[in-house]
Amino acid sequence: MNLKGILSVAGRTDTGKVRSHNEDYLGESLDIGVVALADGMGGYKSGEVASELAIRTVLTELEERIPKLSSGELDPTTGYSNESLAVREAITIANEKIYQKGQEDPECRGMGTTLVLAVLYNNQVTIAHVGDSRMYRFRGSKLEQVTVDHTFLQELVDRGYYTQEEADASLNRNLVTRALGIQPTTAVDIREDMVIPGDIYLLCSDGLTDMVDDQEISNIVSEFHDNLDKLAENLVECANVKGGRDNISVLLAKPTKAFPQKKRWNTNFKKIFGQ
Repeated sequence: MNLKGILSVAGRTDTGKVRSHNEDYLGESLDIGVVALADGMGGYKSGEVASELAIRTVLTELEERIPKLSSGELDPTTGYSNESLAVREAITIANEKIYQKGQEDPECRGMGTTLVLAVLYNNQVTIAHVGDSRMYRFRGSKLEQVTVDHTFLQELVDRGYYTQEEADASLNRNLVTRALGIQPTTAVDIREDMVIPGDIYLLCSDGLTDMVDDQEISNIVSEFHDNLDKLAENLVECANVKGGRDNISVLLAKPTKAFPQKKRWNTNFKKIFGQ
């Protein structure tokens, strides 16, 4: 669904204060209402190969698939929207390509990447992620994390071995249990939700969330919610001020008005003439 003039987007990616190069990668396509962020991992420079390959593959696949869909219609077998199924298939293909590249190129062997993305359509959003790159939603004055980290530590929290506070203080927060390209297949978490104009969706790598806690993120979003460029700039700056131990990337998306799917002319024609 083309959201030019409806969806405001801003992003920043920064190497940080410690790393020598940046393995994060951002992507967007307002023609189909997609924003995506990946955080690569692996040997020297192979992480950035994985993250760029993930974003480029997903965008290419979705640019091919989404315009052909009946927007917002549900698949009778899964109950998911057509857009969600397209997203899952696109990410599956990206995983296969990254894994194959790692098998064929010795310099890229073992590389992988996290991925988090949103596709907005018909006043709805499909959120998909693999790994520990996060998505937050700021609605009204409340910041909410809408993805759950795929990390070993988060699994321990879910099982009751750690409290969230203990997990936040741990030095082992970044042991991911899922990533693209590590195995021939991977599981993708999908969530669907309604969108309200003025919502702000924040996609970010762990270079932000390891340095800046949720309350600080919420305070910054509250202060700069009317200017996404300044908001992105200040989030990255805050992470760097606190140490910038990793690459820092943020991608922000804000729908400024409702975007219901327009009915096709032939559908209305059939209703008028009782067909």
